[in-house]
Amino acid sequence: MSQTVIAVFNSASEAQNAAQKLMNMGFTPENVDFSYQDNEKSIVANYEKENESGISKFFKSLFGDDDEATTYTRAAQRGSLVTVYADSKEEAQRAADILDEYGAIDVDKNSKQNGWNKDTDWNKDTDIVNTDGGTSIPIVEEDLQVGKQVVETGGVRVRSRIVEKQVEENLRLRKEYVNVERNKVNRDATEADFQEGTIEITEHAEIPVVTKEAKVVEEVTIGKNVQVEDETVRDTVRKTEVEVEELENKSKRKKNW
Repeated sequence: MSQTVIAVFNSASEAQNAAQKLMNMGFTPENVDFSYQDNEKSIVANYEKENESGISKFFKSLFGDDDEATTYTRAAQRGSLVTVYADSKEEAQRAADILDEYGAIDVDKNSKQNGWNKDTDWNKDTDIVNTDGGTSIPIVEEDLQVGKQVVETGGVRVRSRIVEKQVEENLRLRKEYVNVERNKVNRDATEADFQEGTIEITEHAEIPVVTKEAKVVEEVTIGKNVQVEDETVRDTVRKTEVEVEELENKSKRKKNW
């Protein structure tokens, strides 16, 4: 639904700065009109009549209400006007926020102070008007979405390596030695003493013999334990609250959503 955003400024420089900001923020020059005091040409070219001002006809085409159109006509005649033609509610609201930020005046407040004829109470300086008739204010409410994400919180690293160390064992070893002795004797020889031959005696000794045997003496087991905990997530969410104040002859009644 197309919408028209209207803002009135006290000076032409403020209005021009606001219009320039809109175009810097992506609004096209074709959708942003700027007029000041008697210069109504930019927004009323298609509404001029011989006996009626173009800006008055312009507001009547938007509001369809003589009192409302009169109030805005008088406000525009005393200041400068910026009009934005938006294609959606979101785009219109974004334009209204920018215009408010750059100093759009409160038309309702000025109409009451100066006696302008305007029966409808406006809560914002910049007004968003449906070109199909009526005014819309978006009501926004945030929902809290809570999910899960796996992240690393720590861990262990286990390395294995081979090391060497010196060990000692005491042994008692036996060794053999051959002794050869020559002794002098004085006796008569016999035939048996005349013999030839070879006698061989071998020496023996014990030596250390080393062997190795590997045994598993300990095991390191690595695993994980899973623990589930309940955690409450708290945050803040925003929503738009709209207050409607009905003006009656003797009393005022408020409604809140």
